[in-house]
Amino acid sequence: MHIKKRTSDMLNGSLWDKILLFALPIALTAILEQLFNASDIAVVGNFTGDLKNIAMAAVGANSPIIGLVVNFFVGFSLGANVVIAKSFGENNKESISKSVHTSIILSLICGIIIGIIGEVFALDILKLLKVPSDVLPYALSYLRIYFIGLPVILLYNFEAAIFRSIGRTKVPLVVLAVSGVINVILNLIFVIVFKMNVDGVALATVISNAISSIALFIILLKTNDCIKVEFKKLRIYKTSLIDIFKIGFPSGAQGAIFAISNIVIQTAINSLGADVMAGSSAAYNIEVFAYYIFNSFSQACTTFTSQNNGAKNYKRCKKIYGICLLEDLIATVSAILLILLIGRPLLSIFNNNKEIIGIGYQRLLIVFSAYLFSMTYEVTAGYLRGFGKSLVPAILTAIGVCGVRISWIAFIFPRYNSFTSILISYPVSLFITMVLMLCALLAYMPVTRILKKQNIKIND
Repeated sequence: MHIKKRTSDMLNGSLWDKILLFALPIALTAILEQLFNASDIAVVGNFTGDLKNIAMAAVGANSPIIGLVVNFFVGFSLGANVVIAKSFGENNKESISKSVHTSIILSLICGIIIGIIGEVFALDILKLLKVPSDVLPYALSYLRIYFIGLPVILLYNFEAAIFRSIGRTKVPLVVLAVSGVINVILNLIFVIVFKMNVDGVALATVISNAISSIALFIILLKTNDCIKVEFKKLRIYKTSLIDIFKIGFPSGAQGAIFAISNIVIQTAINSLGADVMAGSSAAYNIEVFAYYIFNSFSQACTTFTSQNNGAKNYKRCKKIYGICLLEDLIATVSAILLILLIGRPLLSIFNNNKEIIGIGYQRLLIVFSAYLFSMTYEVTAGYLRGFGKSLVPAILTAIGVCGVRISWIAFIFPRYNSFTSILISYPVSLFITMVLMLCALLAYMPVTRILKKQNIKIND
């Protein structure tokens, strides 16, 4: 009995339109998620009076910590994406069901455990980041509220991965759009009406994430697709857990390693004062829009490759990689040019101080110069993950991104103590990582190896 396919067929027909229609909702979803944090900064930057620079710095100081946790579990959720997508390609309904139910329970367990650990060590983490004493109390308040909401935040990310694994990328987008509007409204109510500051925007973020995760769970309960959730089946299935862990943990580690490097960068930025922290934070919340666009094609490459790998459509996998790279290049360059064109007005939304806007625009220019390198290595890593190879990308990211940036801050930044010297570490580290990832692809050549084992000519 074949699985009912209500979604776009990734296994047959044209790839150009299907990849684009798959990737764009993912990009828009990620952008909306980022708007949660961006709206936090915009509201406290405009409606907290004399506290606005400190409040902005407090929210921004938490970005690397939140990024570390979320990046790890978004990467971990890719394990569920790959396992379910491959099972979908194999037409294995039982494996899909077990993986879906395991993913739901796994996300909640991880959210509770990490949330408790975060609450206990929140102050120590912020002190380790050298957050200035005037910013520290506000940053601590934001972080502790965020950790309380971590279970529902992680649940949403795993649920979104489940929908994406079968091509239903619009569902998480629609749900997040609704909760995003609620988030902005609650931000304004808590800060303007109830006179709260960073604690108000943190509370709004948690509530809106709870709404989105509950909504997706209800849809999973009511759907007729193969990813339908049933309460009686909600438990950890050992085989599914192992499969998800094999792919997800290295992918999560890759995201975490990237975030660790950003924490090191943020620590150096914090040493330059609240104005630099505020300008950098505003720019970060704009530049990641372009990042999410090119990263969505990496996720598309992973999912399309996983399904076709499961269906043994190996030659189609090579086409998927090439198309994802080309479409990603066009989308990324377009996004960068648009953001640079309106960059200063965008930065003024967060803070209209000319000096802070100048600091933020400087960051945009230098970081964007590295994005084509990052795009190439992300899509290549996504392609390798589609074949179940997620450990190599994680190791290479550790070397190329984390290793280079930590070394840069340790040896270069003390000599040239400026914001510019920090930012140069981005293009340097991402170029090295891209070269390493392309070398790994040439060394592994997954499709060529599989076809040779089956004695099939590559150009047949």
